[in-house]
Amino acid sequence: MLPTLKALADGRPHGLLELNEMLAKQFALSPEERNQRNQVSGQTTFYNRTAWARTYLKAAGLIESPKYGVFIIGPEGKRVLASKPKQIDLKFLRQFPSFVQFRNPESASQEIALQPKPADSQTPEEIIAANYAEYRAKLSEDLRERLSTIPPGFFENLVVQLLSAMGYGDARAVGGKGDGGIDGIVKEDKLGLDLIYVQAKRWEGTVPGKEIRAFSGSLGQQKASKGVFITTSQFSDDAVKAAREVGQRIVLIDGNGLAELMIDHGIGVSELIKYSIKKIDQDYFEAAQE
Repeated sequence: MLPTLKALADGRPHGLLELNEMLAKQFALSPEERNQRNQVSGQTTFYNRTAWARTYLKAAGLIESPKYGVFIIGPEGKRVLASKPKQIDLKFLRQFPSFVQFRNPESASQEIALQPKPADSQTPEEIIAANYAEYRAKLSEDLRERLSTIPPGFFENLVVQLLSAMGYGDARAVGGKGDGGIDGIVKEDKLGLDLIYVQAKRWEGTVPGKEIRAFSGSLGQQKASKGVFITTSQFSDDAVKAAREVGQRIVLIDGNGLAELMIDHGIGVSELIKYSIKKIDQDYFEAAQE
């Protein structure tokens, strides 16, 4: 992580490939070493480790990513370099609250609530759970970054695919010129007894309350009672309040919630590797004592 931070010390934005090349030259890696792969996952060791270094530094607020695949040192990163640390490891990064939060997600959508513990005081099961939660948090962040770069039409179709994967009835995208603020229509059940109208927006910044009220107006024109507003960013307090106060039932899904749903339902992600954790079947052996 320290070499990555030093590579960005010039304060200029660097692309992913350029940054990896700088690090490979700094470590004087041979082509064989660059291409060495993990025997279990098949991932390239060098690129996997540099990716985690960037993720950790970004989580701690030491580097920033103004757009997908581009990185630049932040003010906190400059301060750290000025202190001339001998190394940057996970213990060093625990001084930054954002990093602690990243490694110990407290999202209600996650089943695993973790408290910081040294690895040597954790059971193997706790270590597996912690590593899984951390990997999922990184994947969620990567998804949010990627979603910010895709065309609006692709995003609308992605949302419709997600709702279909979640088990709703027929879903279709209807966004376009003159769409009246409706980007998709989903049958609430297989029979189509009720319809859910969808608005999907790639939004920079915080979604204001006026957007929710405008969506409510679009639902009224359709004589609809239910809607889902999905965005890649966050909702303002006024937007949350507006969703509660309008006449229709409107569910808000922000960028974090969207990424979690995509992971859960296999949209935009693919399975890398699967581990099956076994335990002793007590009933099986107790039957032998009868």
